[in-house]
Amino acid sequence: MSSKNSEGTDLEVASPCRRQCCLDDQDVCLGCGRALAEILEWGTADRARKRAICLAADARLQRHSGGP
Repeated sequence: MSSKNSEGTDLEVASPCRRQCCLDDQDVCLGCGRALAEILEWGTADRARKRAICLAADARLQRHSGGP
């Protein structure tokens, strides 16, 4: 039996990639919101880091789209 906590930290974090890759002047992808360094880091990042990258990317997308 697997032990899973309420945050799901033992589950793999899905890539936020939307296959709409286009970097802006600050090397941030307009499709997923990740910085180029985060995209390059993704393959070796642990789950906690991947979650942090996803949160930061989502915040960037919200700011870019004028969302809350």
